[in-house]
Amino acid sequence: MTTFEQSDRLKQIPPYLFVRLEQLSAEKKAEGWDMIDFGIGDPDLPTPDCIVEEMCRQAGINENQKYSSSAGEKDLRVAVAKWYKKRFNLDIDPDTQVCITIGSKEAIFNISQAFVNCGETIIAPSPGYPVYSGASTLFNEAKCVKIPLRAEKDWLLDVDECPKDAKMLYLNYPNNPTGATCDVAYLKKVYDWCQENNIIFCYDNAYSEMCYDGYQAPSALEAGPDCIEFGSFSKTFNMTGFRLGYAVGHPDLIAGLKKCKGQIDSGAPIFIQKAAIKALEMYGDDGKLPKAIADNMAIYAERRKVLVEGLRKLGYDVKMPKGTFYVWFNCGMSSFDFTKKMVDLGVIVTPGSGFGESADGYIRMTVTEPVERIKIALERMERGSYN
Repeated sequence: MTTFEQSDRLKQIPPYLFVRLEQLSAEKKAEGWDMIDFGIGDPDLPTPDCIVEEMCRQAGINENQKYSSSAGEKDLRVAVAKWYKKRFNLDIDPDTQVCITIGSKEAIFNISQAFVNCGETIIAPSPGYPVYSGASTLFNEAKCVKIPLRAEKDWLLDVDECPKDAKMLYLNYPNNPTGATCDVAYLKKVYDWCQENNIIFCYDNAYSEMCYDGYQAPSALEAGPDCIEFGSFSKTFNMTGFRLGYAVGHPDLIAGLKKCKGQIDSGAPIFIQKAAIKALEMYGDDGKLPKAIADNMAIYAERRKVLVEGLRKLGYDVKMPKGTFYVWFNCGMSSFDFTKKMVDLGVIVTPGSGFGESADGYIRMTVTEPVERIKIALERMERGSYN
């Protein structure tokens, strides 16, 4: 059989972390294990009924079964702009400042395709979402400078450690994987630094609605208009499989993203976009979480509390996160070694090293299992004595 060799750039990308986790889990399941999975950040709670019902209704309309636009449907772009007004009190032009995306992941990648040249530098946090330092960098034949996030700085990126000759900077709060949060004052400092050094500020705000204990996540656009922000329906509305997101920001950045997408895709399915309008309309004029979403967050909050307190009893120093549905802690050994030991106990976790070399020794756990399953996992960990 003929073999085909991958390109040099593709060879530089390590196997996607979550694919390896799936393989490890599958092997144990094949042996008959009941695996408790805290690995992949995929909500276990259902999409609100009103969104699913609207999608089904819209899917039956012939016009909604056609190609969309790579920029997204106008009525959804309008809905996103209205949501930004409700949520952040920002005035957004739906024609020039909004692009609908096939999840936020493709937009995070495509913005670098649109603006980063060969040999230019991308700044990425470490630990951080692998797309920042992986495909976004390598497929542009760019350079990546990974800036370590540190516990003593509350996992906030320090721009004083960043190179001033970069083309683009990626940032993400509430943060995956650490669960760290920030305020507008911090974003203003990053924004001003990017402006001073002519660096494109790309803000991944996918977890803006996943907040606890009275904290409300800000938008980077509150710090200033000359940046781009990525949002997603995945986590807020439990719509990961719908593959829908949006980018909002400076008209030049949105135009570049649209131009790039125009060569690659034909937009998300129209009927899913129509359902997303229903999702955003769940918000009232006060911008507060709608009841269905608030109820989900209350479930995550309880799970978070049980997991954090349980890990503390096992001897781990764990902070109670105010954002995301991730719990992040120092496991006291190699991340990979700890992960393998947890797999042997029937517990799937994510090694921090998969998000960056500087995070070796840390573990991410996702509260996407019911409380009773979390308690069982904690019992397995206690019996295993792997602290």
